[in-house]
Amino acid sequence: MVIGVVTGALGQRWYDCIWTGQDAHAGPTPMEARHDALRGAAKMVEAVNTVAMGHAPDGRATVGFMQVKPNSRNVIPGSVTMSVDMRHPDDDHLVTMDRELRAAAALIAREHRLECEVRQVDQFPASRFNLECVDAVRRAAKTLAYPYREIVSGAGHDAIYVARVAPAAMIFVPCKDGISHNEIEDARPEHLEAGANVLLHAMLARAVVSRAAR
Repeated sequence: MVIGVVTGALGQRWYDCIWTGQDAHAGPTPMEARHDALRGAAKMVEAVNTVAMGHAPDGRATVGFMQVKPNSRNVIPGSVTMSVDMRHPDDDHLVTMDRELRAAAALIAREHRLECEVRQVDQFPASRFNLECVDAVRRAAKTLAYPYREIVSGAGHDAIYVARVAPAAMIFVPCKDGISHNEIEDARPEHLEAGANVLLHAMLARAVVSRAAR
């Protein structure tokens, strides 16, 4: 595909999960007597992945940050704070994913004699772009004979906020190895040209409609 006709963006929920156990020396403390907060957090990383896979192909869930205390080679961790980022294009699915995340945390905490606080720190509802703007992009791609597909943006963009106050849409072009939002992001010049051409034709089409409506 050369053109991505972006119809909206994933909803997002961000969390901090705080695991509390008991600091203890790595040598004298038997395995069965430990309250290892990092072990609970490690289990939670896999549970987060399982939640997302249960809502495939659109579900996303990521642990991108973990802070271990006391963070010493020979001390069993007594506290771990970890982030969780969950995304889905359907807000109802996000509600279910939230419930599954909290249930997994509670189960892991019970099994490993820990405490876990799941604290939601932010929420962004799923976005739907203006249908007429999306259609203008779609028709421009067809007119210019560029292969295209409809796609939902996985990341946040300024257009999401613009769409709250004015009609908006977006155009995507391919990046090498599918990597975006990264310093090694790389798009071929001919794909950038195609995206610019689609933008031009979509804007001209919308301008004609706007003038006719006056």
